[in-house]
Amino acid sequence: MSSALSTKIGIIGGGQLGKMMILEAKKMGFYVAIVDPDPKCPAHTLVDKHIVAGLKDREAILQLAEISDVITYEIEHIDVDALFEVEKNGMPVYPTPASLKIIQDKLTQKQRLIDEGAPAPEFVAANSVADIVAAGEKFGYPMMLKARKGGYDGRGNFHVASADHAQEAYNALDGEKNPLMVEKFVDFVMEISVLACRGKDGTIAIYPVAQNAHKDEILQETRVPATISNKTRDAAMALARQVMEIFEGVGMFCVEMFVHKDESVSVNEIAPRPHNSGHYSIEGCIASQFENHVRAVAGLPLGDTSLFKPTVMRNILGEPGHSGPAFVQGVEEVLSIPGATLHIYGKQETRAKRKMGHITVVADTLEDAVAKGVLASNSLKMISKESGGNND
Repeated sequence: MSSALSTKIGIIGGGQLGKMMILEAKKMGFYVAIVDPDPKCPAHTLVDKHIVAGLKDREAILQLAEISDVITYEIEHIDVDALFEVEKNGMPVYPTPASLKIIQDKLTQKQRLIDEGAPAPEFVAANSVADIVAAGEKFGYPMMLKARKGGYDGRGNFHVASADHAQEAYNALDGEKNPLMVEKFVDFVMEISVLACRGKDGTIAIYPVAQNAHKDEILQETRVPATISNKTRDAAMALARQVMEIFEGVGMFCVEMFVHKDESVSVNEIAPRPHNSGHYSIEGCIASQFENHVRAVAGLPLGDTSLFKPTVMRNILGEPGHSGPAFVQGVEEVLSIPGATLHIYGKQETRAKRKMGHITVVADTLEDAVAKGVLASNSLKMISKESGGNND
């Protein structure tokens, strides 16, 4: 077979995002190889080749490039210098190493946005406790201290309530070893996100605006369409398009945003990859974020991002007090709910608050989807076998 579908795709990372990319790639007949340190990672059983190695293992990434025609990734915390080397050797990498290098560091990410005129919260670098206190004098309290690199799901963030908490915040984020930044607190009314995909030819496809709710700084629920005004919707979609042009992205990007009281929007953070808040698109949209990411990196036309019906996604997290081999309770109850679809990622071990899967509900109205999503979420628990799970 000689066509775009003969392209061999290499993915750095074999977690749930990689798994869902591969499911779409296999529908189209692609060869897929991955690098992931876990020999039983979620993507393992789906791939043609699994290089068992760390995500920052330069030699493994170069080995992946030798058996691929294009490289992409499911996580941004990887060795960007190795990607530059791969690109220098003539191998395309999407999204580009240049855009990843900027986005990996939250400070340089925000600086690029500000330089290009995109709205974002005020920020300063914070290399000491004194810097945090000085930022408090500038921004007022509360404010957010962030690790510039490596944070996710609330890890790497600290809510600084007053100058008395500056030392605690600095220690909590290990400021002696990690570069930090302070962001002015945003008094937002809602958190939203917009998925955007850019093809090699510059074509950009924008998904409907998603409304997100977090608990303990971990995404709990996504509702689509977001309950926002047309003014806010148009501003959010325009901002997502602007971000794609700023970073010249190829593939999926997720732009997380704040909605303000005046209905304006600003950028919170950017992920240069498919995103948790876009999982609704698998059942909710004609072409999912994963399908469009594969299309984009392979140089194929982008798919239709239209929403079929109102859709809700709820994350399945490991239950508190449970750690060990994963066991799912309540599958039958969830699958008896009309419009509900269950996704279990296949992670071997569960632990409290670990993302183990998600539930999607598609319904005629958003209110119905929300109610069914809550029912489904309450019906299912991810526990450990040692803590009471069994196979009866």
